[in-house]
Amino acid sequence: MDNETSIQSSSSAPENPAIAGLIEGDQTFETVTERIVSVVLSQSKHKLPWWIMTAIGFLLFNVLGISLTYLVFKGVGIWGINQPVSWGWAIINFVWWIGIGHAGTLISAFLALMRQQWRASINRFAEAMTIFAVMCAGIFPALHTGRPWVDYWMFPLPNILAMWPQWRSPLMWDVFAVGTYFTISVLFWFLGLVPDFATVRDRAENPIIKYVYAVLSLGWRGAASHWERFETAYLILAGLSTPLVLSVHSVVSFDFSVGIVSGWHATIFPPYFVAGALYAGFAMVIMLAIPLRVWYHLEDYVTMKHFDWMAKMMLTSGLIVFYGYIMECFFAYFGGDYFDRRMMEFRQFGPYGWAYWVLILTNCIIPQALWLPWVRRNLNWLFFISVVISIGMWFERYVIVAVSLTRQFLPATWGYYTNTIWDVLVYLGTFGLFTFFFFLFVRFAPMISVFEMRDLVWRRFHFGHHGHESETTEMEHTTGTAEA
Repeated sequence: MDNETSIQSSSSAPENPAIAGLIEGDQTFETVTERIVSVVLSQSKHKLPWWIMTAIGFLLFNVLGISLTYLVFKGVGIWGINQPVSWGWAIINFVWWIGIGHAGTLISAFLALMRQQWRASINRFAEAMTIFAVMCAGIFPALHTGRPWVDYWMFPLPNILAMWPQWRSPLMWDVFAVGTYFTISVLFWFLGLVPDFATVRDRAENPIIKYVYAVLSLGWRGAASHWERFETAYLILAGLSTPLVLSVHSVVSFDFSVGIVSGWHATIFPPYFVAGALYAGFAMVIMLAIPLRVWYHLEDYVTMKHFDWMAKMMLTSGLIVFYGYIMECFFAYFGGDYFDRRMMEFRQFGPYGWAYWVLILTNCIIPQALWLPWVRRNLNWLFFISVVISIGMWFERYVIVAVSLTRQFLPATWGYYTNTIWDVLVYLGTFGLFTFFFFLFVRFAPMISVFEMRDLVWRRFHFGHHGHESETTEMEHTTGTAEA
């Protein structure tokens, strides 16, 4: 109670400039805890929008189940893949969904290592977004093999057939890169939830709910020793997760760059793919944050400063992607390779030229509006631009995967690609999986980190004479917050 009284008595003190704009209103430890935890414990907090989105997600999730069942019975021939375009929507969607999850890891891990306080309001649902996006991504290569019931052969497991993974295959690189990414992301997400599960446990009145969250909180009591181990484990996982932001999509880009295919065989692909992943990932975070902020009245916690900084991150990664497009053209026209030049001309002016110019418009031209401060602070425009970028990043993968394969070195390997209804249904079904699981997460877990927001409340009015924080350590801040 001393900490709570201290915060209330400090409300008239000057605000810490490092925290200014990250949390608004007259906030105390109690108000922060009540507003966030009540979303989990109170049924009345989940109004019509939640039910509509959950119902839509469940419906599309069932579409996914039906589509995958039919796919397993009939084979991948129901998709539009053919020769020479043996990779179609499945690989396009795989790369797109993997990219969606990268912003969550960057916000959670990299910004945590950099001690960036603005991550506190958005890191939790960004981490959840990462996990569900990777789940959607993993479906496509698993089924693209054509025999998903023997996908376990891709793991180095002892077996009677003496099968061993073919490490020269990019498929194997994806299995281990994505598997590692998913495992670390789940551990990192769950570890951050443990203190908040304990808070829900302590406030729950229903004995069954209290017992469930008691199990999930792993016996958390908020002791100093608990916080010490938590901080250590959290930093270790953050240190493991941060390189994965770079490595996972770099490995995915190797699927293409190691192939002797015009339009693929380029050393720029790893950084180009990583930047594109962050670009699409931040767009998805903004698309989720804007409606959640309105539906659950979280304007005091997810502020316009958060959106302004996310828009700047999106603009920065978008400029790197734009640079990648320019370099692709430069390499093709000035590199002296006849086939690369012809491939670029085919992309731009061939039968799929419309897709190339759509991605240029959506990824390069429209997002330049983010240079304007009033656009970055206008949620309607920001939501629109984020949707446009998500569409554009899908078309980027379409041009790279499908269009490149339609024109290879010999006329005998030329062809055309057209998707089928089953490509569309499986893709829409993964949106159902993502939406359904994401809104279940919103219902049953705190979507904003309670203990990190309470730490922001403490930091808001406690700092030195020169605008720096006082000598109290972060551990003491957090421990005091937990005991309030």
